Formats: sequence, structure tokens, C-alpha cells
Amino acid sequence: MKGKKILGTFMVAILGGIIAIFAYSLMLDRPEEPALAERDDSQLVRFANLPADFNAEQFDFTFAAENTVHGVVHVKTVTERDNNYRNPLYEFFYGDRYRRDPEPLLGYGSGVIISEDGYIVTNNHVIEGSDEIEVTLNDKRLFKAELIGRDPSTDIAVIRIKAKNLPYLKYGDSDELRLGQWVLAVGNPFNLTSTVTAGIISAKGRNLGLLPDQFRIESFIQTDAALNRGNSGGALVSTEGDFVGLTTAIISPTGGYAGNSFAIPVNIVKKVVDDLLEFGEVQRAILGVTIQDVDAELAENENLDKIEGVYINGVREEGAAREAGIKTGDIILSVNNVKVNSVAELQEQISRYRPKDKVQVVIKRDNKEKPFEVILRNTEGSTEIVRSDDLVMGAKFGELSERDRNRYNISNGVKITDVGDGYLNDIGLKTGSVITEINGQTVHRVGDVRDILGGGRTLYSMQGFRPDGTYFSYEFRR
Repeated sequence: MKGKKILGTFMVAILGGIIAIFAYSLMLDRPEEPALAERDDSQLVRFANLPADFNAEQFDFTFAAENTVHGVVHVKTVTERDNNYRNPLYEFFYGDRYRRDPEPLLGYGSGVIISEDGYIVTNNHVIEGSDEIEVTLNDKRLFKAELIGRDPSTDIAVIRIKAKNLPYLKYGDSDELRLGQWVLAVGNPFNLTSTVTAGIISAKGRNLGLLPDQFRIESFIQTDAALNRGNSGGALVSTEGDFVGLTTAIISPTGGYAGNSFAIPVNIVKKVVDDLLEFGEVQRAILGVTIQDVDAELAENENLDKIEGVYINGVREEGAAREAGIKTGDIILSVNNVKVNSVAELQEQISRYRPKDKVQVVIKRDNKEKPFEVILRNTEGSTEIVRSDDLVMGAKFGELSERDRNRYNISNGVKITDVGDGYLNDIGLKTGSVITEINGQTVHRVGDVRDILGGGRTLYSMQGFRPDGTYFSYEFRR
């Protein structure tokens, strides 16, 4: 009897095991539930540790750093400042024995070598007003540099050193940059050479209102790569080592890095450099309009069906836009099939062209799209190419900004943007001076200066304002 119970128990155990194995096999063979199969792993909460199978190569910046650091230079400027207060009556009696030599002011920045024969691009504000420019290479060689050309409207300047077979950076394509893309900033902050920092593209098309020029072009690349004083004129490079931006500015309450830095897109840099090397002067093409961003308030006031494009709030007389048929109240949607949704984006696109170039501009009028073919003009209202040979008495001139008109309380005139080494410099005029009248004729635009003084015509008289706001009036013998 006892043996039968043991046998029965054994048989039950075997049967239970068989059932368990069968049930387990069914569970293994069962297909995944749809909810699990469709789960998005990217949304899962993850630990912040670095896993053992982490692929360090995907975040390795050594290739870009090693292949660009030798193409970025240290730029030192020297400006002579005369601190002497002159008293002619005192000097008549006591002579000038108390006069001291001018005190040198030193400035520092960075530059990017763009050719093996010594051409370097930097910021205009790095070298502006300097009497001497020195360049130190990454291998510590020191050179005197000459100024080839500069453009205050974009804050770009080109200098050159006498050297051969230099390492240089290759132009990339700033249009291809994407938000979140890794970049490196290479420069010389705090007078330290060969410094590399890393960050990502935070935004594009930033307009900071940083440049005072009336025709300024601001469409900065924003990054979180650390920049500090001395980085101006350095290189923003991709992880492939391509030159994609010219580091220019930071926003900071203290003057030190505070999380945001800005660079000029290299596509703007390349165009300005090409113009300076070919013509000695940037060929500034303009539409001849005043513009503003489209926001919700403007869209409501103008009864717009969509917030997009750039609003035209004024059209210049004898300008390219008016000639093409574009009117005040129109909204620019694209230029040559490139959409524009901010003032900065529109300025960046137009800055790539030269006077006399034809561009296809799509505008919205009465909530309907309409294409226009526009022949761009220069700042003087013509389609002519302006060359450095066209300088008047060695100087360059620019149109007045609204700020200039308000400061001097004037309605006409032009500003000296570069006094050069000619006659105007000899009579004591400085860069930034405003000329309102020449030879008794009122000056309204840059073309008036060439019309009055071009072709070797004689200068009889000149009136205007110095940079400090004081009025001047010169009379010369006929």
C-alpha cells in the first residue's frame, strides 16, 4: 500500500514537470506583444554614466584640432596715442621740452591663414586704427603684416605677411551647418596662443545690432564654444577641419565667456575677401529697401494670412527694388529660391551678390505670391563696380546712418570710412569725419564727392564735422 502511494506521488511529479515544460515552451515561442515591439527606445529614461562599450571616436576632436591649430595666428596691433596737451602760448615762451613721445597702445586678437602665401583674414575691429600689425605663427615665427583691405559693414579685414608654404584653412560651407552640430573655436584668448574649445551650433542668422555701419551685414552663427577676449578673428571649424566661421563676439555682462559666442558665416567671409583681393573694395549690392521682421502684431495689423518673410516698410528712390516694381508693404519670401524669414537672413543672402547681378525675389502682396527679377545696385544707386582706384584724395567714403544724422543734427553729408594717406589725411581729417559741403556744393551721397573732386579736380573749400562733433571749415587758395 505504501509503495503504491510513493509510485502515485512520483507519477504526479513527472506529469507536473511535463506540463510545466510544455507551458514554458509556449511562452518562449509566443511572439512579442505589439506594444513592446513598437516601443521607442529614444524616449526611455537613461542613466548618466559612460558605458563600457562607449565609442570615443564619435566625439574625438583631435583630427580637427591638429589640422587647424597651425592655420590660426596671433595678431598684435600697436597704436600710437599722443597724450600731450599742447599750449601754443606756453611753447612760445618755454619751448616744447615737456613734450613726451607718443604712448603706444597694444591690442590683441586672432587671424586665420587662408592661403599658403600669407593672406590672413581677421576682424576689422581687431586692426582698425592701428599703426602697426604683427603676426605670430603657431611655430612662434614673428612677422610684420600689411593691411590689404577692410570692410566695416561686415567687420572683416584682410592682412598679409611675407611668407611661403604656410599651413592654411580650407573654406567650408556655412550653409550646410545644422543646429546641434559640433564645432571647434580656435584662437588666442587672453594673449594665449593655440587654444581650442568645442561646442555646438546653437542658432543661425543672429542679428546683434553690433556694427554701427548703416549697411551692416549681421547674420551670426551662435555657438556655445567658449570665446574670450583675444578670440576675435579666430576660426570656427567643423569636426572635419573646415573653416566655417570667423569668431567675432560674445554676449557677456562681465567681458568674459558667459555661454554664447558668435561667428561670421564663412560664405560671407569668402565673398568679402574675394572682393577685397580683386577690387580693393567690397562690392556692396543692395535692394534699396528698409525692412523689418514679421511678427504676430505686424501680421494682424497688415491682415497677413501667415507669419513669414521680411516686411518692406520703405522703398528707396531710384533703387533696385522700386525699378523692379516692388512696393512698400510687400513681404519678401525668398531670394533665388532661398527662403528668408528674418532681416538677418535677407541681408546674408543679398550680401553674396554684386551690383548688376540679377536675383529672383518672390514677394507676397495681398496674400498672393509674385516673382520679380531685380538688378541689384551699389550703395550709390548705380550698377557700377567700385574699385579702390576710384578713391578720392586717398580716402574712402560711406553714406550717413540715421545715428550720424541725429548726432550732428544734419540732413545731408557723407562719412570718411578710411582717410588713407592722401590729402585729406594731410590736412588733419580723421576716419569718422563727416563732410557736408565741398567747393560750395552740398554733399548728399558718396557719388557727389567723386563728381566734385574726381578726375583731379581742385579742392577749394570743405565743411563738416570731426569725429568728436566739432565743426570745421577749410578754405584753400584757388
